[in-house]
Amino acid sequence: MPQPEATMTAGAAATLDDATRDRIEAAAFRKLVQHLRDKPEVQNIDLMNLADFCRNCLSRWYQEAAADAGIALETPAAREVLYGMPYKDWQALHQKEASADQKAAFAAKNPGH
Repeated sequence: MPQPEATMTAGAAATLDDATRDRIEAAAFRKLVQHLRDKPEVQNIDLMNLADFCRNCLSRWYQEAAADAGIALETPAAREVLYGMPYKDWQALHQKEASADQKAAFAAKNPGH
């Protein structure tokens, strides 16, 4: 199920035209992506347990946004946007086995996942 898009027109953003707001949101997204690339020690399970989203979620949202724009983007290509490399390469370089505590926290927050 696609993630609903936030309405970002509150406060100061309410005074911005759509093009300016899009540029600002895009710049913020790029900084978030770079921040996640710079922090590979932060595992996806940590993100899921703390914030209910991870790099894979962001790549799926990116893929959905592309589809909304009429652009077919396969999952591996969308993930490469977020990871800065093929997902399998990132996993080999950075992904660690989740601890029992991480797995238990994930299971408690996401029953049946």
